[in-house]
Amino acid sequence: MKLRHFLLIGIFTLGSFVNAQEVKKNAIEVTGIAEMEVEPDEIIFSVGIKADNKNDLADNEKKLFETLKNGGVKNEDIKFKSMYQNVYAKNGKFTKSYQFKVNTKANISKIFEDLNQKWVSNLNVSEVKNTKIADFRKTIKINALKAAKEKADYLLESMGKKTGAPLEIIEIEDYTSDMVLPVAYKSSVRNMQMEAAADATIDFSFDNIENIKLKYSIKTRYEIL
Repeated sequence: MKLRHFLLIGIFTLGSFVNAQEVKKNAIEVTGIAEMEVEPDEIIFSVGIKADNKNDLADNEKKLFETLKNGGVKNEDIKFKSMYQNVYAKNGKFTKSYQFKVNTKANISKIFEDLNQKWVSNLNVSEVKNTKIADFRKTIKINALKAAKEKADYLLESMGKKTGAPLEIIEIEDYTSDMVLPVAYKSSVRNMQMEAAADATIDFSFDNIENIKLKYSIKTRYEIL
């Protein structure tokens, strides 16, 4: 009987403890929002070259590398993507595609002008981004969390209360993008033929690129003191 009595006391005590743990604390739930604009510092292009035979294709490839080098593009920033042979084509039976990366030091306008050649089949924008975007994301998330805490503080202060310990933090990604498309590029670069690139009125420099827009929301719950 004593053992059974002891077990009953233990079960009752444990049940009381669980009930106490289930008591919800008074809390306030708020959402903090932070935004940031980041200047792009890198563009990745896709470029295609063509030729009637492999020898001419090799010559055009050399011309491509030389043109990109003169425009400030490093060899290590040029990557081969694919090669294709069309046995039914009358012109340009052999094609080869590359990607090349340019930074703010490159002369994009010169590259476009020099690549306005018949042996260049296309020039497209693949990506426009900032190389330090990960660091900016961290900063804006912290700012969103600070905004949530500040909101909770002034709301509770208006009721004579104070913000306690955070009970829950939920990250909400409203909108973020690693890349944007420049205004001039929207109508003149994407899927364009090189003959259309000769328009001298279009500015293809980094100055004509829209900033990358980042926006994050952080939903939080704080204890009310």
